[in-house]
Amino acid sequence: MNEKILVFDTTLRDGEQSPGASMTSSEKLEVARALRRLKVDIIEAGFPIASPDDLAAVQTIAREVGIAKDPGQFIPSICGLARCAQKDIDAAWEGVRDADQPRIHVFLAASPIHMKYKLRMEPEEVLRRTAEMVAYASSKCKNIEFSPEDASRAEPEFLYKMLDIAIQNGATTLNIPDTVGYATPQEYGELIRMIRENTPGIEKCVISTHVHDDLGLAVANTLAGVLNGARQVEVTINGIGERAGNAALEEVVMALQTRQKYFNLTTGIETTHIARVSQMVSNFTGFKIPPNKAIVGGNAFAHESGIHQDGVLKNAMTYEIMKPEDVGVRQSNLVLGKHSGRHALSQRLKDMGYNLSEKDLNTLFARFKELADKKKNITDNDLDALVSSDISQSHAYYQLDGLQVTCGTIGMPTASVRLVCPDGVVRTHACIGTGPIDASYKAIDALVQIPSTLKEFAIHAITEGIDAVGEVSVRVESQVNENDSQIETEKTVLVSGYGADDDILVASVKSYLSALNRLMDATHIFEKKEHHV
Repeated sequence: MNEKILVFDTTLRDGEQSPGASMTSSEKLEVARALRRLKVDIIEAGFPIASPDDLAAVQTIAREVGIAKDPGQFIPSICGLARCAQKDIDAAWEGVRDADQPRIHVFLAASPIHMKYKLRMEPEEVLRRTAEMVAYASSKCKNIEFSPEDASRAEPEFLYKMLDIAIQNGATTLNIPDTVGYATPQEYGELIRMIRENTPGIEKCVISTHVHDDLGLAVANTLAGVLNGARQVEVTINGIGERAGNAALEEVVMALQTRQKYFNLTTGIETTHIARVSQMVSNFTGFKIPPNKAIVGGNAFAHESGIHQDGVLKNAMTYEIMKPEDVGVRQSNLVLGKHSGRHALSQRLKDMGYNLSEKDLNTLFARFKELADKKKNITDNDLDALVSSDISQSHAYYQLDGLQVTCGTIGMPTASVRLVCPDGVVRTHACIGTGPIDASYKAIDALVQIPSTLKEFAIHAITEGIDAVGEVSVRVESQVNENDSQIETEKTVLVSGYGADDDILVASVKSYLSALNRLMDATHIFEKKEHHV
């Protein structure tokens, strides 16, 4: 029988550390629900010590996603990250303790360069800290994962000793991070093999991979790791993460499935949900999926060459090593129109994996009716965009209440924007700009008054046709003063925003407001992103 590989998804932790990829609590919860539907074994829900908001998000995920509501329901383990410090471990435990299967993930640097310059600790001190903090974590939770950070650049004998100490003090999973994406597949596979052969008690633990993509080798290194005995893979949706990102869940999982006879390994992932979760994460983070991206890119199953087209028409397996349906790429049209009822829409959303509250469903139904009056064929992709946009706008400080623009070849482009402000008061402002979007953004800036710079603006049509729903993604940057140890420093905050509407100007305004609302969260509760694994 094929051995099972555990899939540990860190989209909500390592993935969210990508500059500008931060998600709101409601977005994190929706992604966690989607990951449960995907049947991810472990969800690393966040780094609870980073901020009260991150702690609250992890707690919500533990209670909403990590607890079985029905007999036999699949429930993932919910994990919180912690440095080897008591306050971190306490926060992580507070975050995950309500889950049916809680896990605490503790880490400490293992390479000479990290110990000397980052930790400023001697090797023996690092070993003592490992023993103390892993033992402390295991006193709270029996499911403990330990990571020797920058393991691929650690001295082998020191690494074996560090892992041995972690096992003696209660670690049940040993994660081997290639933190800076330095290793090659041969080196990383050999590292896993040597750890198996030289670490006492290793047979009692699951060995895990965690590989970054700085040299474009994350997936290859991950697969080399499992070939040499790792039985857990740490991955993210779309491969997002620090710097160049992490190993992509969809690529690792489909490699194992497509080449199952070679690997003799399997996962429990429901692969038909991959495309939808990929698009959801892309919408929420503002990180668009490249057309040539493996598995989920727009061109992943496209064929332009005449030779290729001829082969595919005769037998799809001539040029397709997996079926598009296997990853949920082909979406059926939603057979609903302006006369369709609320129940039919609710059922379709449930089939798509969404679990909306009555309030959110009512709001979406109203938007669906408006769209159905303008667009003949509504697809699942249209609904994905509407749901993602609504979630991005929910619980916002500022909400769009009205927009009116005037533009053309004659006269000056003018926009009047009406917003519901945090104090509940509706305020309106009008501005002139170089175009309708510029005028709209200037009017919003006058009302919100947060110093920021628009760094990126992208428009994309969800489906074909002149009546297509449009989506807009923006990135906004701001300089934030932060007091750290009574020293005021200036840090750069980069956030993304997303909006979708059949009117591209409205979508543009929604995306900008989404980004500014996130910027307000970041300036009030600035998350320190120094927790690299």
